[in-house]
Amino acid sequence: MYKLTSPSVALDIMHKHGFRTIKAFGQNFLADEHYVNSIVDAADISNDDVVIEVGPGIGTLTQLMCMRAKHVIAIEIDKKLIPVLNDTLADFDNLTIVNEDVLKTDIKAIVNEYSPERAVKIVSNLPYYITTPVIMRFIEEDVPFSLMVLMVQSEVADRLSASSGNKDYGVLSVMLQCVCDIEFMFKVPASVFIPRPQVSSGVIRLRPKEKRLTAKNSELFRSIVKGAFMQRRKTLLNSLSSVSELKTLTKAEITEILSQAGIPATERCENLSIEQFIALTDSTEAYLSK
Repeated sequence: MYKLTSPSVALDIMHKHGFRTIKAFGQNFLADEHYVNSIVDAADISNDDVVIEVGPGIGTLTQLMCMRAKHVIAIEIDKKLIPVLNDTLADFDNLTIVNEDVLKTDIKAIVNEYSPERAVKIVSNLPYYITTPVIMRFIEEDVPFSLMVLMVQSEVADRLSASSGNKDYGVLSVMLQCVCDIEFMFKVPASVFIPRPQVSSGVIRLRPKEKRLTAKNSELFRSIVKGAFMQRRKTLLNSLSSVSELKTLTKAEITEILSQAGIPATERCENLSIEQFIALTDSTEAYLSK
């Protein structure tokens, strides 16, 4: 079996197959034993688990996950990587390689086929350009997962895991933390990738909440959160005036809505907890329904 965590071996494999990375696919392959072990350890994979991996590259993470999991489904968009993966992962019979775009693949059909009675785990070195669409697809389509462990751009990891009062706290933080508890696990330096990216990475772990945090009107909730953060340096009284559903209201009316939600008009959006955003949305819904 190839030792893919060795940079020289990884380069030899790529040379053997005449493979060159494609920048448009965000191909930066992890080649470091410590970080590979740390990522897979963070997923706490057992021999009962079915794991979905997005963008397996040359199979570095995949190898270790196949050793620990019941089954691994590796979804790879680049058809030129399929013969590479068939070579590097030839020792495993608990692996399915899907040569498709994860944003178009029928994920639920995959889960129903390979893990109909047990939530899957999702582990991936996500290409930076599809980080948010991939995460949102798994969540919005209610794919049954028990855990996600994702390596993403470090700045994105900061935003996703940020809590209220933090400068990185924003729309993504709020929307995702309504449905998941998110932990920033550790940073990964650019030096352990082939080719070396221009930025460092971060590993985050997402666990679905037992009960999602929801407002009565989810569309209004999204509109208020996005509108508030579009002008995050302004007070809520001023930033909410630009939300389409509230544009016809006077500042006195918006102040009343904030008061009903127990929020000072002088507060700024980055200091609001998710529960406060929900209270604000429900207060707005009640006022508009008068």
